[in-house]
Amino acid sequence: MTTKAKTFTIYVDGEAVQAVPGQTIMDACDEAGGYIPRLCDVEGLVPQGSCRICTVKVNGRTVAACTQPAEPDLQVEHETREIHSYRKDLVRMLFHEGNHLCPICEASGRCELQAMAYRLGISQATKYPYLQPVRPVDASHPDIALDNNRCILCGRCIRASRDVDGKNVFEYIGRGIDKHIGVNGANLAATDADIDDYAMSLDVCPVGCIIRKKEGFFNPVGDRQFDRHPIGWEIESKRIPTTDISGPAGSDQEVKP
Repeated sequence: MTTKAKTFTIYVDGEAVQAVPGQTIMDACDEAGGYIPRLCDVEGLVPQGSCRICTVKVNGRTVAACTQPAEPDLQVEHETREIHSYRKDLVRMLFHEGNHLCPICEASGRCELQAMAYRLGISQATKYPYLQPVRPVDASHPDIALDNNRCILCGRCIRASRDVDGKNVFEYIGRGIDKHIGVNGANLAATDADIDDYAMSLDVCPVGCIIRKKEGFFNPVGDRQFDRHPIGWEIESKRIPTTDISGPAGSDQEVKP
């Protein structure tokens, strides 16, 4: 016989949110229908806290909501102008650090980085100089290609291959601007990577770094993942099931002063 975990309350922008021991701030908000933007975190993988898009303030201190444990009476700042501006700058820098050509990318319309830019109201990423790094493209595998020019170093493929597939195909290589995803072989074809691995699924890579060959532009414009709903809508629909949130995927969100 099991006993139900005792709940406690945290406060997100002054609103009471119920949580249970062991949950992170993001976990508690997700269950309550409150979406906190994220790129490196995905359900089923251990949180890493690397992208920092989920940054919130807890008792005046910035933390990553995906790794910060929920504790009784935490005061969390989420939808403020300061946090919103911080997230926009982080997303802009991800665009500037890589080579993202959205109009010709196979992931356009299902890319979480692109969808996050729309959600945050970023129409162009021109605040910082483009670094335009030259990164390797590995197309040696018969079913999979790896284009590091689009990688945002979220580490989701690393954790999926290690923790779910048990293969450790991917790992970080290099430092700074030279940091990229490498494989545990001379090239991708020399590893035991398989098209059916969870790490190769469309749920893992948030951009167009891991490419499944022969599956390029498989959905027409209008039927792609984020054409009809903004990123995070499935979480927000838990909270307001009767409200139409299907409007344009690029619609900006209300931000408190």
